[in-house]
Amino acid sequence: MEFDYIIVGGGTAGSVLANRLTEIPEISVLLIEGGPDDRDYPEVLQLKSWLSLLGGPLDYQYTTTEQPMGNSHIMHSRAKVLGGCSSHNTLICFRPFPQDLDEWVKSGATGWDSSIIQSYGDKLLNHIQPAADKDRNPIMADWISSCQSTTKVPVIENFDAWAQTRHSHGTKVWTEGVGWLSIAYTPEDGKRSSASVAYMHPIMDKRPNLHVMLNTWVDKLIIEGDKVLGVEATPEGGKRTRITARHETLLAAGAVDSPRLLLLNGIGPAEQLRDLNIPLVADLPVGENLLDHPESIIMWSLHAPLEDKTVMESDAALFIQRVKEAGETRPDLMFHVYSVPFADNTERLGYPRPEHAICMTPNVCRPKSKGRLYLTSSDPTVKPALDFRYFTDPEREDERTIIDGIKIAREIAKQEPFSKWLKEEVAPGPHVQSDEDIGKYGRAVHHTVYHPAGTCKMGAANDPTAVLDPLLRVRGMKRLRVLDASAFPLMVTANPMLTVEIIAERGSDLIKADYYRRTTALAHL
Repeated sequence: MEFDYIIVGGGTAGSVLANRLTEIPEISVLLIEGGPDDRDYPEVLQLKSWLSLLGGPLDYQYTTTEQPMGNSHIMHSRAKVLGGCSSHNTLICFRPFPQDLDEWVKSGATGWDSSIIQSYGDKLLNHIQPAADKDRNPIMADWISSCQSTTKVPVIENFDAWAQTRHSHGTKVWTEGVGWLSIAYTPEDGKRSSASVAYMHPIMDKRPNLHVMLNTWVDKLIIEGDKVLGVEATPEGGKRTRITARHETLLAAGAVDSPRLLLLNGIGPAEQLRDLNIPLVADLPVGENLLDHPESIIMWSLHAPLEDKTVMESDAALFIQRVKEAGETRPDLMFHVYSVPFADNTERLGYPRPEHAICMTPNVCRPKSKGRLYLTSSDPTVKPALDFRYFTDPEREDERTIIDGIKIAREIAKQEPFSKWLKEEVAPGPHVQSDEDIGKYGRAVHHTVYHPAGTCKMGAANDPTAVLDPLLRVRGMKRLRVLDASAFPLMVTANPMLTVEIIAERGSDLIKADYYRRTTALAHL
């Protein structure tokens, strides 16, 4: 089999790529996804069911290595279904902050300026809106009110609409705020507007130039010299098939499986590959620069059960700028709030699980700590090791952020009208007061916001830490790109799903431009 382009991974980025590339009828595209069609799983399409998907059959369930400064019992859920993590996450939507993109450019990602990239947010096909009135639980409304009165931050009515306004009219960038989250869903039926729903469902049975292989795993790149010619793919219960790409192979398997595939095929750190007897193709720092948003938790029991009125139990957020620095326009602390007992990690330490609870989860917007992903075996069925090195930054700024977050949460909990809902602080409990004790607790129960990124960092040609150039091409290789969260040079401030879609939107334009140059040149021969 042969196609113009092969996309490995039918997740958040892969769905966007498949749609945009097949807009050109002459381009044939094969999308290969390791999981099934999300249309066959009602629980996937229903956003409110997201928690039930974690750890289930549609989850790859990656684990962390031992974390001396953090929680070693974290399961990193990665979705095994069309739409990828946009089919099992909470679909919280934030465009990248302008200063995030400015820092990408400073780090060597030329062409990713905010002035260029923000316009791609206007192209996104997802249906995005704040939590609808019918889904707004009174406790969340009171939480927003108490956050505002305690911290004095402004209430932002619509994060996504505001982002569009600031892009169009150049209005001042917001630094702090609280409000109902913008979410990719349809309130009428509570269904997801995931990448697959928005980009794949409308075209899957209508574009003859789009071919999709589901329940199919890729562990082999076909490489000749420095050229990637295609892949070998194995359908579930089927035979390995050789598939070639006339133009390019595009990896969109996510920040775990894109680097994993490169490493298995000899593209990565020479020493690691040599130790595993994997023949070296290109010596690149694949798997380094592993990023994530770590969060901790503070939980209160409630006087009474809450009414069943929510989008997905985490419908609002608070942003704080703890550290005021000249020229810094972004928050450095974000709170999600959950109207369920988010108690797996606290329960493991002996804390009770209340029947009715609310939790605030302070998270580190731009963590200083960075980890690495690496192989422990050349066997493609062995999962890679994920060492996030949580809270290992020498300045201990990541831990300080969590300490401050728990302190701020306690102040909010004292404030009416939110305080009237709360029975008692369950975890860490009023006996945990010193910074040292709060930090120790915060690290012990910390969790992930499920945002791994950065493992195939893009950057300048002279950057020894970069795997990709700013056009998302693997350095030293031909006909191979990576277009997903792996490409992040630095972590974005807020939830990264839209940034991943924007990478795929921009990436598809870069690929189309190359395609037109190539075909035009051939036409003149």
